[in-house]
Amino acid sequence: MEEGKQAPNFSLLDQNGNSHSLTDYKGKYLVIYFYPKDNTPGCTKESCTFRDNLSEFTAANCAILGVSADSAASHEKFIAKHNLNFPLLVDEEKEMLQAYNAWGEKNNYGKKYMGIIRSTAIISPDGTLLKHWKTVRGAEDHPLKVLEALKELQA
Repeated sequence: MEEGKQAPNFSLLDQNGNSHSLTDYKGKYLVIYFYPKDNTPGCTKESCTFRDNLSEFTAANCAILGVSADSAASHEKFIAKHNLNFPLLVDEEKEMLQAYNAWGEKNNYGKKYMGIIRSTAIISPDGTLLKHWKTVRGAEDHPLKVLEALKELQA
């Protein structure tokens, strides 16, 4: 995962069983955000801020995908409960999470464990990784920083 290099390809199903791959988004900017778990406070705030600003991303020729290791059924409930308006990809095998460096060692109150690292990537219409937030702090406001960065990249 190096900015300026080709983003890793992926092929995953969303909450409805529809397949998504990097090549499906050729010609568009793509924001992929990786989050630990459906319906947890930080993940809900982050997802809802992406939801609330989707029209601005769409106006900038950009699609949004959320990715976690939750099941399709979990994603369906999360989307319905919070009226999310973009696909959530299911990565139970953690293949995409690993390819995008979103799976790794975490430390919570001194306890070390493996888990999903909240992170985000902006990918260009030709599949180049333009911007990578390796670790996201402030989940609720992060989507606004992503939108700002996207606009700067397009300027």
